[in-house]
Amino acid sequence: MEFLVLGTLEVLAGGERLDLGSQRQRTVLAALTLDANRAVRLDRLVEALYGEDPPSTARVQVQICVSALRRLFAGHGQPAAIVTEAHGYRLRLDDDQLDLHRFEAALREARRLRDLRRVEEAVARYREAAALWRGPAFDGVDSRLVESAAARLAERRCTAVEECVELELGLGRHRELIDELTALVAEQPLRSRLLGQLMLALYRSGRQPEALDAYRAARRHLVEELGLEPGEDLRRLEHAILTGDPQLSLPSPEQGGEPPLPAPHLLPTDIADFTGRSAQLDAIERQLTLAAQDASRFAVPVVVMPGKPGVGKTTLAVHAAHRLAARYPDGQLFADLHGRNSGQVSAMQVLERFLRALGVPGAQIPTTLDECAERYRALLSNRRMLVVLDNASSESQVRPLVPGTSRSAVMVTSRGRLAGLPGAVHVDIDVFDAAHSVQLLSRVVGADRIEAESASTAQLAELCGHLPLALRIAGARLAARPHWSVDQLLQRLVIETRRLDELKHSGLGVRASIALTYDHLAPDAQRLLRLLTVPEVPHFSGWVAAALLDTALPDAQDLLDELADAQLVETSGSSRGESTRYRLHDLIRVFARERLLQDETAAARDAALGRYLGALLLLAGAAHDAMYGGDFLRFRSPAALYPLPPAQVRRLVDPPLPWFERERPVLVAAVRHAAAAGLVEHCWGLARTAVTLFESRNYLGDWRETHRVALAAATEAGDERGQAATLYSIGSLRIVERRFDEALDALEAARTRLERLGDEQGVALVEGHIAFVDRMHGRYAEATERYLRILTTFRRNEDLVAAAYTLQNLAQIKLEQGDLEAARTLLPEALQAIRRAGSARVEAQVLHRLGELHLQAQEPQAAYVFEQALAVVRELGDPVGEAYALLGVGTAGLRGGDLAGAAAALRDARRLARDLGERLVEARVCMVLGELAAGEDPALAVTEWRRALELLQVIRAPALEAQVMALLAEVDPG
Repeated sequence: MEFLVLGTLEVLAGGERLDLGSQRQRTVLAALTLDANRAVRLDRLVEALYGEDPPSTARVQVQICVSALRRLFAGHGQPAAIVTEAHGYRLRLDDDQLDLHRFEAALREARRLRDLRRVEEAVARYREAAALWRGPAFDGVDSRLVESAAARLAERRCTAVEECVELELGLGRHRELIDELTALVAEQPLRSRLLGQLMLALYRSGRQPEALDAYRAARRHLVEELGLEPGEDLRRLEHAILTGDPQLSLPSPEQGGEPPLPAPHLLPTDIADFTGRSAQLDAIERQLTLAAQDASRFAVPVVVMPGKPGVGKTTLAVHAAHRLAARYPDGQLFADLHGRNSGQVSAMQVLERFLRALGVPGAQIPTTLDECAERYRALLSNRRMLVVLDNASSESQVRPLVPGTSRSAVMVTSRGRLAGLPGAVHVDIDVFDAAHSVQLLSRVVGADRIEAESASTAQLAELCGHLPLALRIAGARLAARPHWSVDQLLQRLVIETRRLDELKHSGLGVRASIALTYDHLAPDAQRLLRLLTVPEVPHFSGWVAAALLDTALPDAQDLLDELADAQLVETSGSSRGESTRYRLHDLIRVFARERLLQDETAAARDAALGRYLGALLLLAGAAHDAMYGGDFLRFRSPAALYPLPPAQVRRLVDPPLPWFERERPVLVAAVRHAAAAGLVEHCWGLARTAVTLFESRNYLGDWRETHRVALAAATEAGDERGQAATLYSIGSLRIVERRFDEALDALEAARTRLERLGDEQGVALVEGHIAFVDRMHGRYAEATERYLRILTTFRRNEDLVAAAYTLQNLAQIKLEQGDLEAARTLLPEALQAIRRAGSARVEAQVLHRLGELHLQAQEPQAAYVFEQALAVVRELGDPVGEAYALLGVGTAGLRGGDLAGAAAALRDARRLARDLGERLVEARVCMVLGELAAGEDPALAVTEWRRALELLQVIRAPALEAQVMALLAEVDPG
């Protein structure tokens, strides 16, 4: 039997064409033929038939097709043509039974003869190989897998034709080739080598105008269809034809009948609409220039350009190589190493190509990698050659391709950093900024269309994640559809589930680009990438990965590093070690979420979310406890915690306030996510615990939003404890905002629920806030009564922090009433209790009260105590506390006669208070600044006091209002 695939798939037996049956049987036979005499796995045959979405019966259907083919071949004397292997099948054929094998054998022989300079014989074998083709390979077989293989075969066929034509042009057969080349260029207008051969054939036939017309027609096609200019080789050829360069003529017999071997120029065409990257281009040029200036001092300059899929690494490398080409007059070598995909190219294959390009006949190319590398280095030792290696997967793929001397240079692009290449300089390639994104779209689509819809263009670039590949695809789609508006494409991309479907055009696709990297990850790394979309946060730390995977942090960190090496996650910020922050690019996040929904069950997704929220609540609680010296002043949620190791927890949250700051966006997002997922106890527990940060840093917007969500979730779920805890915290927020009536409403609602639950400690915490409102309204008796009542509760429950907090509030009342001796008794007890508890935050508040006591008593140690408080809050990173402490330092300076120091501290306090929106602090600063100015500038003093009065009237603090009005009355009795 004879198997024919170079055209329609056919099998002949005794000259008779066999009926191969259904499309399925033809597809299975095509897949077997592609790997004839090699085992083909059953899952590959399933993929050939059904692509990525096979039915449950797929394997059975393949087996049915194989059985039918066996019966067919057995009926024609070949019962053992298809044999069963361990995991699939093998089609057994002799070399002469398959036209593809005959083509490959003829092509190998043609190249061998070419390298031996037996040109006439080589041409005959090339033509023999070409004659085996009857049309496109596997024509009529409907299978993506087979079509992909057919495309590769078509490329080999065209390359063979180009090689043959090159030899025939050297033999002077230019006139005979014109018709064939004209047809080939019409079929494949982007093949620059065919076009160059047609131009040369026309020129040598005395048809110079037609040669130039062919070039100009091709250039119009490139510019109009793709926005690209012809490559450098074609441009040089056009110039040579225009000037009648004698080197285009056939070599004379005296020259041996063959032209000298030229320097290789293998660079792909430069990009006409290249955009941005000036900093990276400068860095590349600077490195190569430095090496060129003193070759004796430098090893071979190697520039590695790592970047995520679709970021434009190849575009930059090719553009940089064209800019630098003149510095490397002996030629430029280029090879696409195909990264980690199935078509990965070995160093040996690249060396064979490079040696041929450097003039080594095929028969003289060594057969081992080491020998090839030695020959390659020897040939480049005295040459200035630029080597561009695109899409490298590993250092081992690159090392044999690095020349031996610094006269040459190497540029490498990769999705990994290739840190193992000695002396390599890394030029990281990241996404565009907004301006360059718009600039690229303008160049691809046209400036008029882009400028007409500038707002939509900015949003479009944002949805493309400023990724050059995505921007180029979006631009190409708009350019191909002049009737579309930018907003029309924007609305398609807004739907996240369709975004990657929309970012496809003419064989380019963001999903396919990311998948090339994803498919070659280890299974655990793939799963981590999928699960990283569960939290729905802008950035994350290593502990998130550990919780999502339910694994130890070092193991999760290793997988994160694998994803970072593959450019699928990127580091964010300057943190190091266990605090390192990571983020997903927006389009990679969309891809990973697709795979999450495809490959993880709903139960697995829910379990991962629960672990993540449990770990976050554990860490937030630990950070709160570190701030307050224990589990004080908070309502504990009964939500399940994820058990991270205690030592690891301590390292992560030390120091606690910076940890809270880093995780702030995560905490806010997690409250919303927990509510949406119905994890109510996690929701209100996280919201309540995050108040430690919100209160310290005055993040009132976050405080309001998280508690709005948490209260709604707890109310809908009927969770009374969650409602009480959230209402208590909302009461705290209203106190900070000086909205005291609303604070009382929230606090009384919380107290009612806590009384129903029988939570004595919770009721006492709420009463403490109500007592504070009483104090602010001047109701000192009511406030004192409440404080004394709850103090008994806190002491009985051994809550040292709450007790100390209550004692310092009682002391404040005594100070405001002028009872200094009572305050002098209360504050040392409060300070002793809080130091036993170890709560630095409340210690600073007690120290502040102690400083106020010394001020009222006109005692000189006031300044020292306020400085102590200032040191504590600065170490904590508490700006509200710092504003209060600076107020104390400034007041003490004024009383002690240090007017310059007082003015400086008060100015800093006012700046902080204004930045934080702390109107009470600002009002008190204005009161003291008025005192400072009263002696020398009464008008300024009045201005300050009037500003203080305005602020106090807004926040409704009558006791302080009365003090300010008394000061104003002394200056201006009218």
